[in-house]
Amino acid sequence: MNIIVCMKQVIDLEQIRIKPKTREPVIEGLPFLFGDFEKCALEEAVRIKEKHGGKVTALAVGSPKLRDTIKEALAIGADEAIILIEPIFQDSDAMGSARVIAKAIEKVGEYDLILLGDSSADEYSGEIPPRIAELLDLPQVGFVREIEVMTDNDQMTDTKKVRVVRDMEDALEVVEMALPAVVGVTSELNTPRLAPLSAILKASRKPLNEWGPDDIGATADELGPKALVVEVLSNLAPIQDRKGINYQDVEEGVAEVVKALQQEGVLTQ
Repeated sequence: MNIIVCMKQVIDLEQIRIKPKTREPVIEGLPFLFGDFEKCALEEAVRIKEKHGGKVTALAVGSPKLRDTIKEALAIGADEAIILIEPIFQDSDAMGSARVIAKAIEKVGEYDLILLGDSSADEYSGEIPPRIAELLDLPQVGFVREIEVMTDNDQMTDTKKVRVVRDMEDALEVVEMALPAVVGVTSELNTPRLAPLSAILKASRKPLNEWGPDDIGATADELGPKALVVEVLSNLAPIQDRKGINYQDVEEGVAEVVKALQQEGVLTQ
């Protein structure tokens, strides 16, 4: 069973700072990492491989720093990695990124299951899984918190489908799908492992392939600025007006806060 895990490289959000005067985020020089959803997808792929056998391929689109970041995926258990780091890939919106990933998956050729985070830590749009499924003409399900590979006598060659449990907020839904399929997972799926030192040292010896537009058969009209379908109007932090009022006495402070909120129209008497 061949599993492809799509990993997204994101900026460490905890280190982002906002410029007070312009409200612009300061992202220059910040470290990159993989989000929790992506790590859960990779962890599940490795668990399936450990239980049933097979191969796990980590696929990622991002900056040249991926050459280092992707080693974490290899250390955790991916057998090989494919990275796409050309600038035109980075300038794409969700539709362009989905095209890149879909074309890369088509080039890989043999796959049974595609796992990825249901949403990314930076944008949280949830667009990529269904877009990839549509481009590849595959069944897709998101918000998945449990995955069971349906096998016949535990032989992966006889696998026909997977059974997943998806979180619908007010209920859990069980879905069975024929393979190949695309599955978007949440952080409730599992607890990603920490790679031991021995695995980290071995990661550099695993296959790492870098593909460009020509390798996946992509053109400039399909990627980057020319293919944008979403226009970003602003990424400025919201304006926050603070009164700067401090209360020393708790009981008096609570009464004054309630009174102030009533005057502002936030609370009604």
